[in-house]
Amino acid sequence: MSVNISKKAIEPIRTNFAYTERRVGKRPATRYQEATYDVQPTCGFHYRPVYDPSRELFDESRTAIVMEDWYAFMDPRQFYYTPYVTTRANQQEVMEKNLSMIEKQELLSTVPEALKQLVRDVVIPLRHVEYAANMNNQHIADQGYGASITGVAAFCGFDHIAMSQYISKLALALDDNEDNGLIAAREAWMDSPDWQPLRALIEEVFVVDDWFETLVAQDIVLDGLLHPLIFGHFMKEVTAKGGIPIAMMTAFMNDWYPETIRWTNHLVKVTAKESDANNALLAEWTKKWVAKAEEALKPVAELAFGDAGAEHLDSVKKELIGRLSKQGLKV
Repeated sequence: MSVNISKKAIEPIRTNFAYTERRVGKRPATRYQEATYDVQPTCGFHYRPVYDPSRELFDESRTAIVMEDWYAFMDPRQFYYTPYVTTRANQQEVMEKNLSMIEKQELLSTVPEALKQLVRDVVIPLRHVEYAANMNNQHIADQGYGASITGVAAFCGFDHIAMSQYISKLALALDDNEDNGLIAAREAWMDSPDWQPLRALIEEVFVVDDWFETLVAQDIVLDGLLHPLIFGHFMKEVTAKGGIPIAMMTAFMNDWYPETIRWTNHLVKVTAKESDANNALLAEWTKKWVAKAEEALKPVAELAFGDAGAEHLDSVKKELIGRLSKQGLKV
């Protein structure tokens, strides 16, 4: 006796949730689109925040930037929780292997002491800058509008915390797990004339009222000048002078920056294209913070490169302005 089991295809009645179907039509939405589109609460608030009763809990008017649709920007990396955590976990594994090999092979013992001291002076105080960058990004995530922006800002803040921790690990490794370098870096951050302009700039960004301006100041301008200057130009010189193990311990920063500018570039492009008013405001903020950041970073650049500091700083500034101009920003 034979049994004949026939096949029958059952077509799903719906291929999307209603909220994603309004955005993408009948074609199936991606997981990123499902996790991002229209997640921002827009109604049903029970009270206005006591610290700002003139606005709703989530309010578009917290920034002078005006968008018809705050989801016009979508992260080109398509980061939501799962792919973000998976990507960073893989990078963390690579960094742990680097750190383990450096420790087991005692590779830092091959680095000249003068070069180690230069790295202590230039890189270790940046742990405070990275922690501040996290605070600024979490402020954007808190005050911002549109989950496609606030989610990315939160992830960016977590990345800055990671970089602060990697710098702390570097400091400990340079000093045989003693905290001398961390203490010296904190004292430099608090008292050294080389760091006070940057510290003052960071504290000024803390009190910016418009969250989108905070994003411009921190994620576009300051990161756009500081990271290529130190983890690009400076690390190349450190590597050339025998500091390959140190460069290995900052590899995450070098990989993170090119990835991050993908979303900042796209955000600038989308926002500037929305209206002439947006473009003009973004250009105004960019000019303002580039001028402030350039002035604040001059002592740091001189500390890192000596007399060539101004040249290196000017190079990364031109790179930043050129990149933003390509996105349609009239800087």
